[in-house]
Amino acid sequence: MGFCPCFGRDEEEEGTSGLNVARARVTSVEASPQYQNGSQESGTNGETISHHPIRTFSYYELAAATKNFREDLLLGQGGFGCVHKGWLDDGQVVAIKQLDRNGLQGNREFLVEVLMLSLLHHEHLVNLIGYCTHADHRLLVYEFMPLGSVEDHLHDLPPGKEPLDWNTRMKIAAGAARGLEYLHDKVNPPVIYRDFKPSNILLGEGYFPKLSDFGLAKLGPVGDKTHVTTRVMGTQGYCAPEYAATGKLTVKSDIYSFGVVILEIVTGRRGYDPTRPTLEQDLVQWARPLFKDHRKFSKMADPALKGQYPRRGLFQALAIAAMCVQENATRRPHIHEVMTALSYLASQSEVSHDNYGGSSTPKSLHKHPMVNGFSHQDQHYTSQDWRQYRPS
Repeated sequence: MGFCPCFGRDEEEEGTSGLNVARARVTSVEASPQYQNGSQESGTNGETISHHPIRTFSYYELAAATKNFREDLLLGQGGFGCVHKGWLDDGQVVAIKQLDRNGLQGNREFLVEVLMLSLLHHEHLVNLIGYCTHADHRLLVYEFMPLGSVEDHLHDLPPGKEPLDWNTRMKIAAGAARGLEYLHDKVNPPVIYRDFKPSNILLGEGYFPKLSDFGLAKLGPVGDKTHVTTRVMGTQGYCAPEYAATGKLTVKSDIYSFGVVILEIVTGRRGYDPTRPTLEQDLVQWARPLFKDHRKFSKMADPALKGQYPRRGLFQALAIAAMCVQENATRRPHIHEVMTALSYLASQSEVSHDNYGGSSTPKSLHKHPMVNGFSHQDQHYTSQDWRQYRPS
């Protein structure tokens, strides 16, 4: 899925065709010691992360790696251009993304992607191995993610391909939330991803999710500023309404997009699908009236699940989505709350029971509005915390 036709690229600042302006903006991220290239340290969530220097490649090296960008090695195509599978001289399998000179993204997005992924390192962010700026060629070299994107596993499945089960969906959602939490809470100033959607969540072995495609990322507000103002960019169906209307961007804009993705993972419907009836094309607009009647929640589950999901887990996942896509941005939860709730749901899905919020629930989550939003007896909206988050 590409950019919404009514959305355009940020206006180019003077000098952004070179590195100077972009570098000055992006390197204002305060890199802590774990960002040092070539080191191995404990990450922000306790994981061990290896860092390696970003390599520069010639165009001829990458043409050789992809067998001259052979068609049968094409992995996909997006706003940036084509992505091919390739093999470096040392045998490492990589994904090589080549800028389409007539595409929707350009030099500015290329520079932002290189600089962001040079500074930001986390187990749930895709690793940038290197880049090429030979002549007028612009290419990025990433680690290869063998299972493709989340979008590949939700929509238009080929015959014989099994849909994602409930447990896997919750684990993917929780991992993606950890990646977004890193960008919002662990980086200073925060990074607003601005293009959160299933096609940008790539999957490694065991369906391990990593966020990719940082060309639209922006540094968040600093000091007493509440937002950054920018020309609207993103994908139809995933953009927060206040950002689409005003160009005012905050981390809560990402939370809205995240809520749409949770809805997509749970329902199997696209964030925006022009092939559906008019009132069902926008996923959030279709879901909003259903959020008000918990008796309809089971009808929102992806038919591909064939009823194989914990009823309470479904309700709670939809509660999380409902809170994230509220029209009032200030009422949307923080990413840490979302991550905590989804991590709990992912852990509970492993034991396959419906008694979430019962005696096995960590005490810190008993009153969590996104974990215990429904009473165990009648599933009505009885939590005062949940009421304050109910969709308007």
